Amino acid sequence: MLGCAHSLPADRGRAVVESMVDQQTAEESQAQLLLRIAAQDAQALAEFYDLTAKPLFSLAVRILGDVSEAEEVIQDVFVQIWKNAPSFDPLLAPAFHWALSITRHRSIDRLRSRQRRARLIENLETDAAANAPASAGADQDALAAEDTAAVRATLGTLPAEQRRVIEMAFFGGLTHQDIAKALNEPLGTVKARIRRGLLKLRDSLSPNA
Repeated sequence: MLGCAHSLPADRGRAVVESMVDQQTAEESQAQLLLRIAAQDAQALAEFYDLTAKPLFSLAVRILGDVSEAEEVIQDVFVQIWKNAPSFDPLLAPAFHWALSITRHRSIDRLRSRQRRARLIENLETDAAANAPASAGADQDALAAEDTAAVRATLGTLPAEQRRVIEMAFFGGLTHQDIAKALNEPLGTVKARIRRGLLKLRDSLSPNA
């Protein structure tokens, strides 16, 4: 019974780390797709559509309250993504958040075209901003204490440079760019340390570790 009690925090911690790894991988994959879209790669646009269209459509429906209009907005959104992909900067926001911002703005523009009252528009803009997906660091701040206890305990097993950047990113709420500036390190070095550290954490928290 004691062994089972001890394994529960590790199991929860391992799930948290898996989520961190998945999130990191998804953001990197989506950023690469936008780089390919910027080079006029139509297949990349199709792949990005498959990954993001459903949540973008849900946001448009929530703002507009109309499925047909939301469908038209999403069509326009992906036209804008195709045209504006060269302006995407992964240092400013993850790829999905960038697409989400385009969707929000296009949806609100659609409301303006209906000549809705200015107060309704203002309220929707405020609501959309308040409910935008959080950054990786904020996501981790929202985790319950019991979910992160095992992760924090296992951080001590990592090399100091990996432990530090993971703490700054996932528990300190800093972006990769912020960490690179704070440590005076190349951005690529920071990202590599975070990935290596997360993979080591996952291995440490695996049942057979």
